[in-house]
Amino acid sequence: MFNSVRGTRGMAVAPHSLAAQAALAVLREDGNAVEAMIAAAANIAVVYPHMNSIGGDAFWLIRVPGQAPRAIDACGAAAAAASIAWYAGQGITNSIPFRGGVAANTVAGTVSGWSAAYEFSRKELGGKLPPARLLADAIHYAENGIAVTRSQNATTAAKLAGLKGVHGFDETYLIDGAPPESGSVFLQPRLGATLRQLAKAGLDDFYRGELAESLARDLAAAGSPLSLPDLQRHQAQWPTPLALRHSLGTLYNMTPPTQGVVSLLILGILDVLEIGRLDPHSADYVHLCVEATKQAFTIRDRSITDPAYMKVDAQSFLEPAAIRALAAKIDRNRAAPWGAGKGPADTVWMGVIDGEGRAVSFIQSTYHEYGSGVVLKDSGIVWQNRGCSFSLDDLALNALRPRRKPFHTLNPALALFDDGRSMVYGNMGGDGQPQSQSAVFSRYALFGMNPQEAVSAPRWLLGRTWGQTSDTLKLEARFPAEVVDRLRHYGHEVEILQAWDETMGHAGAIVRHANGVLEGGADPRSDGAVATF
Repeated sequence: MFNSVRGTRGMAVAPHSLAAQAALAVLREDGNAVEAMIAAAANIAVVYPHMNSIGGDAFWLIRVPGQAPRAIDACGAAAAAASIAWYAGQGITNSIPFRGGVAANTVAGTVSGWSAAYEFSRKELGGKLPPARLLADAIHYAENGIAVTRSQNATTAAKLAGLKGVHGFDETYLIDGAPPESGSVFLQPRLGATLRQLAKAGLDDFYRGELAESLARDLAAAGSPLSLPDLQRHQAQWPTPLALRHSLGTLYNMTPPTQGVVSLLILGILDVLEIGRLDPHSADYVHLCVEATKQAFTIRDRSITDPAYMKVDAQSFLEPAAIRALAAKIDRNRAAPWGAGKGPADTVWMGVIDGEGRAVSFIQSTYHEYGSGVVLKDSGIVWQNRGCSFSLDDLALNALRPRRKPFHTLNPALALFDDGRSMVYGNMGGDGQPQSQSAVFSRYALFGMNPQEAVSAPRWLLGRTWGQTSDTLKLEARFPAEVVDRLRHYGHEVEILQAWDETMGHAGAIVRHANGVLEGGADPRSDGAVATF
């Protein structure tokens, strides 16, 4: 039995305990959920540097009781100079490399999301804590050091061959040419100084101030096509989140260019299939979840990209008739063919709900582990490589265009139940994000597991995620042999991973019950925790 953590006045969950505690400290100072999430986001960029950075992108879902949920799209677009012809001039014609300056081709949007959220908090929620307070813990850990996690050490070692020698990487993330040892103290003084600059000059300095000028100079020195005007034109956006009417309530997720529609489609298909009638530990349960994933991924791979380039409204995929049509294609006794996934992602998902019921579901990423690997000289920021997901095929769905947004695997989730409960939940890891969302949500909402049980239970993953490039159906070793055999009988190509495998990502969830009681679960596969009071 895994017991959830409970509280009443506020709760935060994060894949690193210090980020959850940073959020809780803000809540204890009468901060709201949005302010707490800014603190957590800044903090985790320091304490989990292999998983995210302020040089990446982010997406928010914000719920204020009595109001419609809101979303923040803090995704940066490709540089104005980034084009298929530009890459051809660099001798690159097949695909954009994962590492180096040519991979650092999109604006880092995450700080713009912090800024938009901060202004919303101040104007709409009466937030009073200044940026200097919200960034204080992150500054402390950057300047005074963090204890290196096993995850940071192992990930750095596993990816070192592709990262070593990349512009600025070695002197920032290696100690005497090797990954820092687990448990050692790791300093990031330049990043600390950058956070101090943001606290002093304001978050917008990242795009239109002295920091922006420094970033542009260092990006150019690294061989990136990004320039100061690219940073200056960037603004976070406030799209209306996607919504799915479910038998238990209304579920929300992020709009394109993210795969939020995929997460909602899976849960919609499973609702039509009445998956709640199955044994949640059975092969049939896993099989239907995987087959629903395949149907949703078909929609993703055919249609989801920068919304400015889409020919159909993503919300239309969530119409009941469209979902029923996808559900009808599923064979309960046979696995459908499966092609290639979208690839790995290093990401963090975090959630906060405050005592007033204001809730945030948040996700922040640099795409691959350490992103492009490029670390900017003056600021100490590692820059994302989200733009390597663009295609250099002019006819592809996600073809590279100047100022185009890249496709994103990132998607934060929020559920509002008809009985008055609310829930924020999510995960990291490429193709694994929507699959883990389906597991956590269904195990909690349909099978009565508490949030910690739902997060901790054995998980599966079809396709690719961070640290993996195969397209098999991956199962944790805790699944019984008869479940594995049955899935193979259905035609799935099964691969067995460790019993508690980090490949499955770092999930988390917080539920607020109608009586105001908060209940949360953090992933034991991570270094995370639930913090509450």
